[in-house]
Amino acid sequence: MKKVINGSLYDTETAKLLGEDSYSNPGDFHHWEEALYRTKSGKYFLHGKGGAMTKYAVCVAQNEWSGGEKIIPLDLDSAQKWAEEHLNGDVYIAAFGEPEERTTVMISAATKAKLSDIKTKTGKSFGDIIAEAVARY
Repeated sequence: MKKVINGSLYDTETAKLLGEDSYSNPGDFHHWEEALYRTKSGKYFLHGKGGAMTKYAVCVAQNEWSGGEKIIPLDLDSAQKWAEEHLNGDVYIAAFGEPEERTTVMISAATKAKLSDIKTKTGKSFGDIIAEAVARY
């Protein structure tokens, strides 16, 4: 599947498949399949398809639904969260590397706003931004 979203091309044929998961059997109204991809430019997306009683359903007539598919762009954090929930540890590590131990830090709203602004401008994760700031300190 190929889709342009917000000026970016997401193509399951050219992107790298990182992992996939599914539920039930094809033909079941509840059946779904999802696959996590990374584009050559480093953008993550989920390609999903499913039956008439899934989030991928499409309305084909009044009160009539059918299966469908779509591409959902993801940021790094969302891609990692999806992978944690749907992939085994080896597949996760192959896609993202060894996870680092997480630490919770309390920060002010103003500091969080600054971090979010830096994240938006640079595309870096909060962890990378903080690590660089601590290294400079």
